[in-house]
Amino acid sequence: MGETCITRRKLFLKLIILHYQFRPGGVRRVIEMAAPSISREFQPRLSGIVLAGGEKIDPEWLEQFRKLVGVPVEEFVERSFGYVSEWGELSSEKIRHVKSGVQRLLERHSQSVVWMHNPGVGRNLLLTQAMQASCRQRDLPLVMHHHDWWFDNRWARWREFVATGFKTLEETASSLFSAAGNVHHAAINQADAGLLQKYLGAKAAWLPNPLGNDVPPGPDETQKAREWLRSTIGQESPVWILPCRLLRRKNIAEALLLTRWLRPEAVLVTTGGVSSADEEIYADRLARAAREHGWPLHLSVLAGKTNAPRVTALLATAEAVVLTSVQEGFGLPYLEAAEASRPLVARRLPNIAPDLQRLGLRFPQSYDELLVDGSLFDLKAERSRQRQLFQQWKAGLPVDVQALAGEPEWLQQDGAVPFSRLTLTAQLEVLMKPVEESWKGSMAANPWLEKWRVRAAKGTLQSSAGLEQARLELSGAAYAKRFSALLSQPGSGLEKGDLIQNEFIRARLARENLYPLLWSLDS
Repeated sequence: MGETCITRRKLFLKLIILHYQFRPGGVRRVIEMAAPSISREFQPRLSGIVLAGGEKIDPEWLEQFRKLVGVPVEEFVERSFGYVSEWGELSSEKIRHVKSGVQRLLERHSQSVVWMHNPGVGRNLLLTQAMQASCRQRDLPLVMHHHDWWFDNRWARWREFVATGFKTLEETASSLFSAAGNVHHAAINQADAGLLQKYLGAKAAWLPNPLGNDVPPGPDETQKAREWLRSTIGQESPVWILPCRLLRRKNIAEALLLTRWLRPEAVLVTTGGVSSADEEIYADRLARAAREHGWPLHLSVLAGKTNAPRVTALLATAEAVVLTSVQEGFGLPYLEAAEASRPLVARRLPNIAPDLQRLGLRFPQSYDELLVDGSLFDLKAERSRQRQLFQQWKAGLPVDVQALAGEPEWLQQDGAVPFSRLTLTAQLEVLMKPVEESWKGSMAANPWLEKWRVRAAKGTLQSSAGLEQARLELSGAAYAKRFSALLSQPGSGLEKGDLIQNEFIRARLARENLYPLLWSLDS
């Protein structure tokens, strides 16, 4: 392993872990899984960890985190570090607070390594810009750890960029893809990492999410989780779990359709709540429809609950795990289901499936698209709705890239269509049909589902295979060594941010990556 920025310096250092918020979800989960191993890797030089974000951290989680990392942990809260969309009224005073907050943080911890999570999602470009400038001025190492991207079906961010002073794509790219000598980039899947490495070389790396370091739940904990879940949902039924926050890209209606088709007696449960105001309309519509029609769906069972079971314990109680996302950076539930030895019914995502295959993982119940017959919803109205939403969405793109947007494959009058390519309105129409009617109308297009339905009824859905190799490559120790190796790389200094961003955008705007569910907050 090469000499790292930490070991080159003589003074004891702090690791600043920066994120907009530390709410339950994928990024917080990665931090709690990876930080203990990074802490051990950098001993004895590491004197402590600073968790910096835009809101107070849940005290219970913070206490558990302190126990995990084995070094002192401080909390730094500056509200302007949070999502710009949640600031309320945008003002020059709030914008100034971002820069002054970064300065206070780094003055207080002048010998630090900054590990910044998800700058690429673009929830606060002012924070990204200010942190880059201050770290460069102080010659502090900055790891920009990209989990998601703003140009990956999150084009509503563009309006925020313009409102906060980023009026061109070049300015956005400069903020997100700096090649300065002190800046390092990490991506969580090899497709994204490969594109970064094409332009940044060894200054960019693949840093896949680690496997959990949780102690597996024992029989007593699993039984308590089962009793808690039974009390929470108010019934004794087989449970299928979708471990996720309540987000449009999770495509939750598809998980419900699959559950009703394959295991009509089962209840579908999701774990996390809404973590962004942008998702509230989707969450409310889904919850309201489930109540009105009596669908076996219980959303966000862990959100806001005290003394709730661990996710690992909940998964141990599940008959099956479901993952129907149309978009993921890594897809932790693939691994969580494998670790829990639970059968997984999941979409094959093209940017993730190759990584899972390289790691030796196999998922017997995986599929590319779930097709439904066009007679199960108002096809004419849906076609018109999609054309209108697409035009509105396209008009909201930066003018420079509107011509790059691929033309969607518009719904045809005859034949089956991918459920994932419907708006939420049409998805709910399909769910309103009696289960046997939608099942019979769509089986010819999904012949593999008949076999899965038989397995589900018999309790013989297959768990994943090949976890042994993944345990080695995704261990905490392997993660820490990748992190350390990335920090050891010298900078090229050649700014190619616009080239990187342009290539990403061309790929993300291809027709196969366009989903009506994500064109509007209310589809």
